[in-house]
Amino acid sequence: MKKVIDNRRISTEEFEMALDMSKKVKYFLRLYVTGSTPQSTRALVNIKNICEEYLKGRYELEVFDLYQNPRLSIGEQIVAIPTLIKKLPLPLRRVVGDMSNIDHVLVGLDLRKVNKNEFPL
Repeated sequence: MKKVIDNRRISTEEFEMALDMSKKVKYFLRLYVTGSTPQSTRALVNIKNICEEYLKGRYELEVFDLYQNPRLSIGEQIVAIPTLIKKLPLPLRRVVGDMSNIDHVLVGLDLRKVNKNEFPL
């Protein structure tokens, strides 16, 4: 049986292999916070919970406190705190806020497709 993906026909076996490979992709994430403010603390707890639920065993999360090292904000072009940056897999993505909107975070991590009704331009 053939399935159509991106206007291309692939076999069921190829589809299942691609699906299996997507479950092995490792995510490299960076969370930028400012000390132990309530919003920074919420962001850290929320992203850890999301990662454990959706990326268990296949993510690396680095946390950077801009109070301790403000120069980091220049290199990463951080303009709002907290900010989560998905370094890998590409494309690079940024999510700003306390990570409480799970759907928004999942879209930012490319774990869920964008619903145009939810995020109108």
